[in-house]
Amino acid sequence: MQITEEQLIAPCGMNCALCSRYLAFKNNLPKVKGKIMHCEGCRKLNRQCAFIKKQCEDNKKILKGNIDFCFECNCFPCDKLKKLDKRYQSKYNMSMIENLTEIKAEGIQKFISNQNKKYECPKCKGLISVHNKKCFTCDEVKSWNK
Repeated sequence: MQITEEQLIAPCGMNCALCSRYLAFKNNLPKVKGKIMHCEGCRKLNRQCAFIKKQCEDNKKILKGNIDFCFECNCFPCDKLKKLDKRYQSKYNMSMIENLTEIKAEGIQKFISNQNKKYECPKCKGLISVHNKKCFTCDEVKSWNK
């Protein structure tokens, strides 16, 4: 089983290890403008969450490094996170708010273990992308969302 790192759990609750852009980067897929893009993960990019960016409502505590996850914020869940969560629930059957609630209640290691089980590829034991439901190790990937 492929183990995700704590550094790949974004402040917003996204598991970057399941992101198509991260999987393309990790598996050295060639970049194709508009189809296959690369990302090293939000924390590697200095907490510049791809979705929330510099728009944190609580004095940019995440960007300053004062907190690790959005659930530590006084505004949790803020409107920006709710909007992101709604989009991910409808498009990808994933909830950042549920992820953050699990991390807060169970701890990061238990969350990672549960994510590995939930998104494990049945063929090669790699991780399946939340965005296109493909394993970037053993499936043919032509685009981040196909």
